[in-house]
Amino acid sequence: MLRICVAGATGWTGSAIAEAVATAEDMALVSCVARRAAGSEIHGAPCFATVEQALGGPEFDVLIDYTAPGAIRAHTQAAVTAGRAVVVGTSGLTAADYDEIDTAARAAGVGVVASGNFALTAALMTRFSLMAAEHLDWFEILDYAKPGKIDAPTGTARELAERIGEVKQPAFEVDPASVKGEPGLRGGTVNGVQVHSLRLPSYSATVTSTFAHGNSRLTITHDAGQDATIYADGTLLAVRRVMEIHGLVRGLDNLL
Repeated sequence: MLRICVAGATGWTGSAIAEAVATAEDMALVSCVARRAAGSEIHGAPCFATVEQALGGPEFDVLIDYTAPGAIRAHTQAAVTAGRAVVVGTSGLTAADYDEIDTAARAAGVGVVASGNFALTAALMTRFSLMAAEHLDWFEILDYAKPGKIDAPTGTARELAERIGEVKQPAFEVDPASVKGEPGLRGGTVNGVQVHSLRLPSYSATVTSTFAHGNSRLTITHDAGQDATIYADGTLLAVRRVMEIHGLVRGLDNLL
């Protein structure tokens, strides 16, 4: 029986994950982290205000984190240092941050699984996009989210850009940094890949990778609705696998 602590357990995604853990036959929700619910219980598990406090509470094997971009790095480092495995569902970390986390996790002998998106459909979008980049030279990424999304690009789009840029650097006739007028209108550059972030009502989380070859185009899209339960299956899959890992595995598609 895996003992789980869920950080961000009262949030939109975190609450769905906490419920999924509480009802899983092979897991036990032993604690939660949520400032507004600190001192109470969630699905029968005590809730703490901080991850540091939770680390001093009931023993747990895996920390699942769905909190905020400004907190996730400290949460992960604290858990890894304490010898706990971590599943990172929070966006906002860079490739350099993940390099440091990988080093710390290997030193501690624990596993970390991080993914910009734990929906199974998003994992497949990422994998298919990486496959397409092996064969096609022209590609860019469109990133859509709700107006209140505070980070750009989303974790899904950032992870895709960083990983697809390792497969191949895209072709350009005009370097985006050399565009006349307003270079920023060509989007942001993540590991050599152009990413364009739109923030509009009606979107939850949508990422589209667009490829071109001659006069043909290939478009691969993951489009999430307003139901956070889509992230539960992938998150629990990562929890079940993370205990077998030493160091960092980035991308749910690598566990499929």
